Amino acid sequence: MAQEKQIILLPDYLTVRELAELVSASPIEVMKRLIANGIMASINQQIDFDTAAIVLEEMGFEPQSATVVHEQEEKKKAADAQTWRRKYAEERPESLQRRPPIVTILGHVDHGKTTLLDTIRKASVAAGEAGGITQHIGAYRVNREGRWLTFLDTPGHEAFTAMRARGAQGADIAVLVVAADDSVMPTTKEALSHARAANVPVVVAITKIDKRNANVDTVKKDLSDIGLTPDEWGGDTLVVPVSAQQGQGIDDLLEAILLMADDSDIVANPSSDASGIVLESEVSPSRGTLTTLVVLNGTLKRGDVIIAGEAHGRIKAMFDEAGKPIDQAGPSVPVRVLGLSEPPQPGDSFERVKNDKIARQLSDERRQESVARRAQPERAAFTLEDVFAQFNAGKTKELALIIKADVQGSLQPVVDSVKQLGDKAKAEHGIGMRILLADIGNITENDVMLASASGAIVIGFTVDVDPSARRTADSKGVDIRQYTIIYKLLEDIELALNGLLEPVYRDKTIATVEVRALFKLKSGMVAGSYVKEGEVRRNARVRVKRGGKVLAENLSVAALKREKDDVREVRSGFECGISLNGFDEFVVGDLLEFYISERVN
Repeated sequence: MAQEKQIILLPDYLTVRELAELVSASPIEVMKRLIANGIMASINQQIDFDTAAIVLEEMGFEPQSATVVHEQEEKKKAADAQTWRRKYAEERPESLQRRPPIVTILGHVDHGKTTLLDTIRKASVAAGEAGGITQHIGAYRVNREGRWLTFLDTPGHEAFTAMRARGAQGADIAVLVVAADDSVMPTTKEALSHARAANVPVVVAITKIDKRNANVDTVKKDLSDIGLTPDEWGGDTLVVPVSAQQGQGIDDLLEAILLMADDSDIVANPSSDASGIVLESEVSPSRGTLTTLVVLNGTLKRGDVIIAGEAHGRIKAMFDEAGKPIDQAGPSVPVRVLGLSEPPQPGDSFERVKNDKIARQLSDERRQESVARRAQPERAAFTLEDVFAQFNAGKTKELALIIKADVQGSLQPVVDSVKQLGDKAKAEHGIGMRILLADIGNITENDVMLASASGAIVIGFTVDVDPSARRTADSKGVDIRQYTIIYKLLEDIELALNGLLEPVYRDKTIATVEVRALFKLKSGMVAGSYVKEGEVRRNARVRVKRGGKVLAENLSVAALKREKDDVREVRSGFECGISLNGFDEFVVGDLLEFYISERVN
């Protein structure tokens, strides 16, 4: 039996030395084989993939393009993203049927998203909204020659990503709206980054082509610059010019969406128990909690008991998007339901359960888990130091990054250098790298939301972090790294990809205490103290300061008392008795600083 050839992944270009190192061969041997093929190359000279492949084939290896393999992996990820909903149930393949695609509209704020959807469903929504800007999340179905499509009318990519952050995919296909008189805007790039991070295929609708200053070719060129090359230019992006006001191109857009759906594995089992996602929820004074759901798998029926996030209840009534009462809803059908105990959050998943008892039990468990999570100390859920360990544990296959820099001249070198490190790590360890967003400007809350939804790390180069972004990062557990020196940035990423980046800790003062009286006991000296600020903890470390100078530090607490009781903590504004291990030379007026060691990143 013939022995299988070892597969070697080759980059598009590499030096003779690098090629030799890939196969543990002598550079001289590689150079001899190149000469035999009529190619004179020095040890540090670059050769292309085709040339390197000839040499490796002669040496008994099977060369493959790392670029092509990466593209195939990305396509597989996109395919996996479309079948993620199978996790709701262990469905047999023969039970699965194609379901209508769920489509979201993304793009710049005034490029005509709602007007386009208004034209598609032939209803008047845009005119009734404040300033013509979408203020809510709605879902609507459209029939195109016997085939249904479900559209999510979202107020932008922020809501789309917020859904993903709560575990909901949100859509099968994204329509990126770009105005012909305005072209690609920063918000357009952000929306595209969010769609790509979700592995959702994109169809582009160029709107407002009826305007005098419309320039479709300029838009197509700008789209090509951000990686959306139109299919008519040799790319793989379906780009459709439309005029919502005149109804021009709408049929072509719907046809493009259906073509994209045909290339995707969008399936469900209509006979299974219903499950899906929450789009919106409100409390009506006269009707109670009214929740908009989209069914992703199974069939939802009036009378079913469901749990959605921490809410639960029996469905008393169901309505379609036109407000008409219905008794059931299958896959991809949006419905409004009455009967939940409280309004669930947009993006919460819902599922049918057997009875009210199980629903209440699950609701209580989720509420307790939520309280426990909020009580946990803030720490990034996934940090740069964790990358290698997470990869070895099989919890991640890649390092996802969001890179922000002060100017374009700084951004491009950072991105290029980081990509080189990623290619090297992929070849050496198999760890992939994906840059979800590379842009200029401060780190914003939107960047943090994208990172939260995608398990990414935010890298800032000579930029600040907006206060709202910092708060969101703390609450969502997102790791933000700021740098002012490029080699330090690259060094940290390279060390992380090789499992050599060590976490950094710092001391954080949690309480300041003033000694106001002294008590000598058999066990030693006790400092009668007043907690000026913070919270004293029994397990913290202590430093003693007098006249601004540190007398002792890294001391442990021997005893902490409130009146006669031993306690674990004492809050600001209260008095307490403190004794320390290894120190009893207190003086009235001493300051005791209680501190803990906190991981910086």
